[in-house]
Amino acid sequence: MPSTSSPEDLTRPQTQYDARIVDPESGSALTVEQLAQRLAGTEVVIVGEYHGHHGSHLLQSRLQTALYRQQPSQVLSMEQFNLDHQAELDQYLKGQIGEAEMIEDAGAWDNYRASYRPLVEFARRHHLPVIAANAPADIVRCVGRKGPPYLDRVPEPVRQALPANPFMDTPAYREKFADAIGASHRGDSTMNERMENTYKAQLLRDNTMATRILEARARFPGHQVLHLTGTFHSEDGLGTVALLKKRAPDLSVAVISPAFWPATDSAPPLEQNRTNGDFLYFIQPLPDEFKDPEREREAMAARFQRSSSKTCDE
Repeated sequence: MPSTSSPEDLTRPQTQYDARIVDPESGSALTVEQLAQRLAGTEVVIVGEYHGHHGSHLLQSRLQTALYRQQPSQVLSMEQFNLDHQAELDQYLKGQIGEAEMIEDAGAWDNYRASYRPLVEFARRHHLPVIAANAPADIVRCVGRKGPPYLDRVPEPVRQALPANPFMDTPAYREKFADAIGASHRGDSTMNERMENTYKAQLLRDNTMATRILEARARFPGHQVLHLTGTFHSEDGLGTVALLKKRAPDLSVAVISPAFWPATDSAPPLEQNRTNGDFLYFIQPLPDEFKDPEREREAMAARFQRSSSKTCDE
């Protein structure tokens, strides 16, 4: 069994690039190589992230390399690409289109170059599959507006690519979602229709990612799947993770979850985050986006207006 550092060896992240990996049971620090050794026999490794945090993305890249050294049969699965753009992503991996073309044609996220390029390039250089794991963005958005019946209007080829039972659920995840949107604080245990549809859209994402991971396992037997996702989809073993286990109870899955180490504390908030994942990594908090509440409201309103301008007509 690999050795670990003692708890006193766990030091505060010094920059936004740093990540301090922790075994939550013992509180001991781990190197990336030690973490990879612990995960050597795990079939699916899920790394939660705070989107755009450099500490998350650097850890993902280092872990990808360390896992590959142990198990070269590897698949990279990404929330950051939608399944309806798998063909364009594959074209890039085969060298048929350039990066700028891929970013445009595959609908890559705005922070692709800064955050995800190293992971995709590692996979491309080593001829590893990359799975576009998320549900199509337009369908997710319209389920959030119109509810689950919207799927009846989706063209059959697209519908066939979505998971069976696309709104499979777990009670703990519903409770977590309600708490996140403030419903539980209002005493609203059922959520109103708008929030219910938003939750169904969230479930469509999670069920799609779970199904895409299982499809990758079937298509590439014996390969270890490294899946990248926002931490809400994986922490506490909920979201995609819970649905993955419901669909494949015998699958071995490990979750690595991020947590912020407050700038004013000398020790990481281990107790508050102990159940978030099989392993934790502590990173520096992100800076506040806004100090002016009015500017924050204006920014949120503009973002909502851009989303509302897109229709869900047949």
